[in-house]
Amino acid sequence: MMALGAGLPGILVSLALLWSGDFSSRLRWTLTLLVLALWWGVAFALRDRVIFPLQTISNLLAALREEDFSIRARGSRRHDPLGEVLIEVNALADTLRAQRMGALDASGLLGAVMEEIPVAVFAFDPDRRLRLVNRAGERLLARPSERLIGLDANALGLATALEHEHSPTIAATFPGGSGRWEVRNKVFRQGGLPLELLVLTDVSRSLRDEERQAWQRLIRVIGHEINNSLAPIKSIAHSLERLLSRNPRAEDWESDMRGGLAVIGSRADSLGRFTAAYAQLARLPAPALKPVSIGALVPRAADLERRMTVAVHAGPAVTLQADPDQIEQLLINIIRNAVDATLPTGGQVWIGWEIGDNRVRIFVDDQGPGLPNTSNLFVPFFTTKPEGSGIGLVLSRQIAEAHGGTLSLENRTTEQGCRALLTLPLS
Repeated sequence: MMALGAGLPGILVSLALLWSGDFSSRLRWTLTLLVLALWWGVAFALRDRVIFPLQTISNLLAALREEDFSIRARGSRRHDPLGEVLIEVNALADTLRAQRMGALDASGLLGAVMEEIPVAVFAFDPDRRLRLVNRAGERLLARPSERLIGLDANALGLATALEHEHSPTIAATFPGGSGRWEVRNKVFRQGGLPLELLVLTDVSRSLRDEERQAWQRLIRVIGHEINNSLAPIKSIAHSLERLLSRNPRAEDWESDMRGGLAVIGSRADSLGRFTAAYAQLARLPAPALKPVSIGALVPRAADLERRMTVAVHAGPAVTLQADPDQIEQLLINIIRNAVDATLPTGGQVWIGWEIGDNRVRIFVDDQGPGLPNTSNLFVPFFTTKPEGSGIGLVLSRQIAEAHGGTLSLENRTTEQGCRALLTLPLS
């Protein structure tokens, strides 16, 4: 109707001029019919030029809404507004088809991985009813997914695991197995609905493997140290036995006996100190947390070193929750190591602290020769000192980790010496 209305004024003017002029009736009717035919023809051609592309676009959009990406518009041309719209809709269909195929591939891969991994995965709705479970979860609960979907966490025995947001491992028994489980909880959304994801990983075997390796390392270290002590004891005892079996005995047999017994006693004392050191490592108690002022603790630990003056570079005032006795013993250990390394060189040792990233960093710098090898510093009974026990740094690291912190030793980059860095959380 708008196309006809657009041509109506021109048609009326032309017909008025035609019928008011001096023309024959035959010419008037012939031109009138020709004008009217052209008017209607052009109007309907314009209608087809507009309506058909719009219908095509509507059909394409409906197909895209139904996720049918196989339909394409034909006859689209550049430099034509509707044609360019059709071209863009075709490009959109290609893009959506590629994205759909990628999503299907990713979803298929995720589903395959979820089914094959040996980790039990569950998803619960806000009412804590099970909505998703993988094959490992079915084995853990000893039931197929058809009998599990829709049950609540209490009926499945998973309510305790859902509540352990801050406990990484729990000991639990399920129909399909028992042991220690690593718990991971996370909330995600599916279809606008929040779901709670629960992942249970059986760490019993890994813990047993780690425990076995730890015992093997322990036995190797203890066996090596015991053999080092028993071999000379056995050799000296055999020599003393031959000395006593001689007839007549040598004139200096008594001094030889005393010397041999002294060596046996010395090796026995060394073996006793070795076992006592291992016992000390195993008996480290849990820290008794209380408010500790770093500004008071650090200078007190520095004053306990009498062989040289340890300079204190005071940082900002800070109080944290820690075991003051254990932290002080840690600082004494690393200050003593720094002084031991610095005394032969005549250098200096200083201690200080700073705050950053919600943590306090306590550092001890020395001007010693530095560390030739830092890879074995925290190995039990490894020491670079002739009279060292090799447990001071191990105990210090255990104390730091028991407080949620870290302890590291590294050579200084700007000048000669070593830096011991203790990092502790402020909260």
